[in-house]
Amino acid sequence: MIFIRRAELSDAAQIQRVYASSNTYAGTLQLPYPSVEMWQERLRQVDANDLVLIAMYDGVIVGTGGLHVEKKIRRRHAASIGMGVADSFTGRGVGSALLVELLSLADNWLNLSRLELTVFCDNAAAVHLYGKFGFEIEGKHRGYALRNGVYVDAYAMARFHPHPPVVPESGL
Repeated sequence: MIFIRRAELSDAAQIQRVYASSNTYAGTLQLPYPSVEMWQERLRQVDANDLVLIAMYDGVIVGTGGLHVEKKIRRRHAASIGMGVADSFTGRGVGSALLVELLSLADNWLNLSRLELTVFCDNAAAVHLYGKFGFEIEGKHRGYALRNGVYVDAYAMARFHPHPPVVPESGL
């Protein structure tokens, strides 16, 4: 069973192992050979408006998901999502479990109406996963990032809140 909770500083070494997986860092903007110290620093510096979740299976961290609320006042209705799943756990529901929690927080607690992400165009599994949860392709970034010596394209995807909250009438 997959268990989701907020990341803690003591999780840095296990998160480092997730992102040391070659397909995991290749699917993100991470560099190969991440250090534990880098992850400790990232976890120390998480903004109060951001959330970093981890997915655990049998006591081992197998994935992470982040929800990063926009800082600009005119963009506070939006947040970006980033995720990574250990190579040995792809296709086992980890990404879905993380997305369920991230979307619940965005929709039910943070009053976010727009969620955004970028995903490499050749990551068919991730594009399918995001589509399953209501994300739509809004455009393509050509030559978005260098990966293995080649520039690769990425999709810009977004999802709007499916049932935006409504303020009840006062009845006065």
